[in-house]
Amino acid sequence: MSWKTLDDMDFNGKVALVRVDINVPVEAGRVTDATRIEKIVPTVKAIQEKGGKVVLLAHFGRPKGQVVPEMSLRVTLPALEAALGQKVAFAEDCIGGPAKKAVAAMAPGDVLLLENTRFHAGEEKNDPAMAASLAALGQVYVNDAFSAAHRAHASTEGIAHLMASCAGRLMAAELKALDAALGDPVRPVVAVVGGAKVSTKLDLLGNLVEKVNHLVIGGGMANTFLVAQGIEVGASLAERDMADTARAILAKAEEEGCAIHLPTDVVVAREFKAGAANETVAVDACPADAMILDAGPETVAAIADVFTACRTLIWNGPLGAFEIEPFDAATNAAAAKAAELTKAGHLTSVAGGGDTVSALNKAGVAGDFSYISTAGGAFLEWMEGKTLPGVAALD
Repeated sequence: MSWKTLDDMDFNGKVALVRVDINVPVEAGRVTDATRIEKIVPTVKAIQEKGGKVVLLAHFGRPKGQVVPEMSLRVTLPALEAALGQKVAFAEDCIGGPAKKAVAAMAPGDVLLLENTRFHAGEEKNDPAMAASLAALGQVYVNDAFSAAHRAHASTEGIAHLMASCAGRLMAAELKALDAALGDPVRPVVAVVGGAKVSTKLDLLGNLVEKVNHLVIGGGMANTFLVAQGIEVGASLAERDMADTARAILAKAEEEGCAIHLPTDVVVAREFKAGAANETVAVDACPADAMILDAGPETVAAIADVFTACRTLIWNGPLGAFEIEPFDAATNAAAAKAAELTKAGHLTSVAGGGDTVSALNKAGVAGDFSYISTAGGAFLEWMEGKTLPGVAALD
C-alpha cells in the first residue's frame, strides 16, 4: 500500500484537518459510549507532538443536508475533552466564516471541532466546492475514519485530492490489519461468514472463494446451502429461491480450490426463545416442525480443526442465533478456539461487522483477536474486494 502515515508528514505550525468517526450513541444529551472518541486520541496526540493544530471533521447522524439541532456535534464536546484531557473549541459550521474564524484563533496544540459536515448537502454529494471550502482551512489532511472510507464524500474523498494527505493512527492500523488478512496473508487462510441471508453477502462470498483456502458458512446462510444440496431444513430460515446461486458459489469454490465447510450436525428447536427445549441432530435429520438455530458440537470440532490448520482467520457473522442462549454455543466455542490460537501466536485473526463484534464481545474473547474492526459497511465492502474511495484517495 502506498498511502502515507502521520510519520511522513510535517505538522509544525500547520493546521491538520482530521476526518474522524465520532458518530457515537447519545441519550438525554450525553454520550453513552465514548469508544470511538477514545480511539482517535493517538492521532490527535501525535499531531500535537509535532507542533500541529488539530481540526476535527466529522458527521453525526443523518441530517440529509439540513441543519438539525438535535444532530449537532456539540453534544460530543464533554466526552472529547475528557478523552483528550484538554479544552476543545467548537465552530458552529464546518466551512465559511465561523470555521475560518475559529481556525485563525488556534495555537499549536489546540483542538477544534467543526460542526456536522452532513449539515451541508455538498458533503454526501462529494461536491468539489464543498471539498475546496474544507481544504481552505488547513495545510494537511488526515483520514482517521476507516468506517467512513467506503463513502465518497467531500470530507472523506474529495478533500484528499486537494492537499497533502495521510492516514491517521487508527486508519493505518486498520489498513495494516486488513492487508495482513487478505492483501498478503500468511496461508492457509480461513474465512468465517455467518448471518441470516445469502442474498446480502453474494459479493462477499464470490470474492472470498477466490482468496481463501477454507470458507466456513454458518447461521441462516448455511441453511440455504443445505437446501441447495437437497437437505431438508424443516421450518428453518432459508432462502430457497437462492438455491441455484448457492450451487454456483459451491461450484466456483471447487474450481478455485477453496474448501467449503457446512454444518454436519445442528441444534434444533420448535421455539425461537431463550432456553427453548432443543436437541442436537444430524444435519439431514431436522424435524419438519423444527428450526435450525445453531451448529452442533461435531461441526464446532471440525471448525476448530480448520482453525488449527490455518494461519490467518477473517470472521464476519455468527454461526447461530448467538443473541439467545443456548444457541450461542457454537459461536462462543469457535471464537474461544480462535482466541486461543491467536494468543499462542499461531493465528492472525481479524473480525468485523456489527453482529460479529457483538458476538465476540458476548463470548468474552474480542480482546484476544489480532484486530477487531468496528467499521461495519467499510469492513464488509473491503471483504467484498471493493475499492474504498476514502482509502484510494490517500494513494
